[in-house]
Amino acid sequence: MPVLPEDWTLPQPNDITRDWFTSGSIAVQTCGSCGLRQHPPEEICSRCGAMEFTSTTLGPGGTVYSYTVAHYPVNRALADAVPYAVVLVELDDDPEIRVVGNVVGVDAAEVHIGMAVTATWETRQVGEDEIALLLWEPT
Repeated sequence: MPVLPEDWTLPQPNDITRDWFTSGSIAVQTCGSCGLRQHPPEEICSRCGAMEFTSTTLGPGGTVYSYTVAHYPVNRALADAVPYAVVLVELDDDPEIRVVGNVVGVDAAEVHIGMAVTATWETRQVGEDEIALLLWEPT
């Protein structure tokens, strides 16, 4: 069963976000000037203001830094999904980068700070792009 309903509005990749949403990997921006890795993708480097980036793929591992459990659906389309956990994951390859996502494969009540997680993806078609929605599962 998909995490989000089939008719849920999905991100529309653009030149800045395409690598993140379509690579099926943790592809973060790396500034071509100062080398800072940053997420979420932005038009300018948050350290030096440069506007040229490459993409760096980081490993799929991380640790739950923080989380919340949704007990009430924020949208009627999510009524069958509650309760669900939304986590902020500190990446093993770059602890300064934290990524938000849903946890799958475990009851929401079992999610905790310090839980080791691994990235997984749910794919959906959006126009000509196949979107890879990042999810987290216990390691």
